[in-house]
Order: sequence, then C-alpha cells, then structure tokens
Amino acid sequence: MLVRIGSRGSRLALTQAEQAAGALRRPGVEIAFVPITTAGDRDRTRPFGQIGERGVFVKEIEEALLGGRIDVAVHSAKDMTSTDTDGLIVGAYLERDDPRDALIGATAIRPGMRIGTASARRRAQLLALEPTLQIEPLRGNVETRIRKRDERGLDAIVLAACGLDRLGLAAEIGVRLDPEQMLPEAAQGALALQVRAGEEELVSSADHAETRRRIEPERRCVAAIGGGCLAPVAAHHDGVTLRALIADEDGAWVERRSGDDPVALAAELAGLAAAR
Repeated sequence: MLVRIGSRGSRLALTQAEQAAGALRRPGVEIAFVPITTAGDRDRTRPFGQIGERGVFVKEIEEALLGGRIDVAVHSAKDMTSTDTDGLIVGAYLERDDPRDALIGATAIRPGMRIGTASARRRAQLLALEPTLQIEPLRGNVETRIRKRDERGLDAIVLAACGLDRLGLAAEIGVRLDPEQMLPEAAQGALALQVRAGEEELVSSADHAETRRRIEPERRCVAAIGGGCLAPVAAHHDGVTLRALIADEDGAWVERRSGDDPVALAAELAGLAAAR
C-alpha cells in the first residue's frame, strides 16, 4: 500500500514529515512525500493578517487531501485552524515535543531590547513582560529568522523550541521561556496527522493518547474564544490544568485564567474582553 504524505517543503516541515513516516511505516506500507507550497510560504514578508485568514500554512495541504492528491497531511498542530475543516479530521497526534517558546540571542528579557517575532501572541506577552521592548516583525523559516537576527542587529528573536530541537539547533537557544512568562500557542509542540473523515485507521496506530488529551482542550478553548494566529490568545494544558490567555496587541491588557472546562474558560475570557 502506498501512503502519500503531504507537507510544506521547508527543511523543518520535511523533517517533521519524516517523523510522521517513521510512525506509519510497517511491512507492506510504502511512503511517498509530496511537498506542497502554501500561501504562508509564498509570501514571507507581509504579516499573517495581510495574507489571509487563519491557517495560511495549512489550506493548500488540506485542499490536496480533500482532492485525493495525498493520503495524510502533516502539520505543525499550532498552524491549524482551531476547528476541523469539513470532511477532514486529525487522525493522530504524535507525542508532543517541548511546547515552550525559546529566546534566541539572549538568556533573559531586558528593558529596551529589540526582539523579532511575527506572532501577535508573542508580541502581546513580551510587551506585557517589558513595555520598553521594541518588537519588530520577522518572517521566514527557522534558519532565515536566525540569520536575519544577525543581519538586522536584533537583540533576540522568539521561536518555538520544538522546531529548533527537531532541526538540531537547540544550541541556538538562550533560554526556554516558562509558560508562566509566555503561554504557548494552542497545540504548540505537537505534529498533527490529518486524514479524510472515515479514514482514521490509516494513522490511528500513531496517535499518542496523552498528547491528544492535552491538545484537544487547548484547541477547543481557542476555537470558543474565536482566536488563532491573528489574535493575541493562547491556551496550554500542562497535564493537570488548562490555562488560557487573551490580550490586546500592545500587551497593556492581558487576562489569564485556568480551569478544567475549555468552553467555560473561553467564555470567561471572551466576557472579559467584551466588557472592556
């Protein structure tokens, strides 16, 4: 049986696709990789909000899956929209890697630093930690952003620790930011194997139950708030408690709450935002 795995074509994405392939390989199964270019890959300069709706690194891969050109889509789960696309389902989450954000170029956040990130979530939380920071937009793959830090003379950049780990670049990390400082994106650190609805058996053996137990409430919470990569929201389950955050873009207003029910938690945060 041939299983066609679709993913983005960056070095990190292909490394992640190989991780997925390793989880799916078994006697009688042949794997083929299908690199797919997304809107987020084609436009590496504009902020995500100017490119289109949430899921700018996902849409074209999902279209290939719906169109039958691939059998399994591999995504960084944090890049997915917070609700499932009609006709598709996450059939497996691989075991979650480090969900934390990482500071590259410095070992601490200090007043007046110039820090690069394209994430509204990171921007809001950084400014909440230290209002004197200068947050500069920074796009590109992992290697490109590390190079741009040097070229532009930035004091630091913030990236997902898991991507650096997967690429063998952990030595670039100055400090891994505790979720108390920087609450991660919902589902950060996990890889999602997406299939057509009804074809879950193709990947179900690769599903990591504890990762799913944590990630699904994170995604439900963000979906209920109505946020995603275009809004300063975050949700993270540490295995015991679900924590969530909503903020404004300049970090002057940030609300954090914790609980067990993702929908109730989201409603509380959305109510706080509406009451402002």
